[in-house]
Amino acid sequence: MLRTVPPGLAAIQDPVRESLEGVVQEMRRVAVSDYRPLADVSDYILLKRGKLFRPTLVLLAAGLEGTGPDAARPVAALVELVHLATLVHDDAVDHSVMRRGMPTVNALWNHRTAIIMGDFLYSRSVARLAELGDLEQIGVLARAANRMSVGELRALHAADALDLGEDAYYRLIAAKTASLISASCELGSLVGGGAHREPLARYGHELGMAFQIVDDVIDYVATETATGKPSGHDLREHKVTLPLIEALPRASAAERREIERFFADGTPTDEGIDRVTTVVRERGGVERAMARAEAYGGAALAALDGLPRGESAEALRLAVAYVVNRKA
Repeated sequence: MLRTVPPGLAAIQDPVRESLEGVVQEMRRVAVSDYRPLADVSDYILLKRGKLFRPTLVLLAAGLEGTGPDAARPVAALVELVHLATLVHDDAVDHSVMRRGMPTVNALWNHRTAIIMGDFLYSRSVARLAELGDLEQIGVLARAANRMSVGELRALHAADALDLGEDAYYRLIAAKTASLISASCELGSLVGGGAHREPLARYGHELGMAFQIVDDVIDYVATETATGKPSGHDLREHKVTLPLIEALPRASAAERREIERFFADGTPTDEGIDRVTTVVRERGGVERAMARAEAYGGAALAALDGLPRGESAEALRLAVAYVVNRKA
């Protein structure tokens, strides 16, 4: 149902395009520092504009509530800065050297600088949100940040964990990814008065679950050119995600032993990654994971039932097809 010709991100962002330009400028104002070393790293992080998917959801949710997107622009900027803070921390924890086709902060500076910079971006965001004076909004963002921290620790403990089950995986991605996407929609609703706060937060949760599952699938099917990072990145770091979880019970005894040897190897080879990827594909891991992503996408659409119609609502519906069908 959802795997049709997907809309591009541009179509989803069209109703809020002008406000998104303002979001980028607001991010730069919030992240400014008069301490040169911090300013240098901050400028570098903001050098390459991301997709701004989460700010888009903030603006669209506010629009669905009947509020102009400009009113939600400050909050949308803070959500993206918190997202960037988590990416900087993730790269330091994972010792990643590339992000969005550019060297990471920890690669160009060091891991300590990356951790401090992530803390700076997060604390600046919360301080700015406090200036806006809405305690409900502060609570939503702070709770999401707390859940993301728990999710990251779950992810660390899941490394090399071939016995990781589906339920544990879903708890992990609910905290690590879906929490901020849900908060984005909830915050947009609050800016617009909060009349549809609960269904929009639920929409964001279901969308976030689909988003992360598809992200994990992409790691098994995409090429380095499409993703800006090596294909098999998760396997290289011994991360167990849904495609592998789905494939393992269907693997032969020999294939299972082969996968166990791969995860026991402290220095995974490209050949080993290719072999595990092949087993996962042949044993239906990718297809089964995508079926789960579609199910979460369907639940996201269902959460919008009964909400006001209009340009923003239609863009939120298109966002589901975009998430399920994206290739990078």
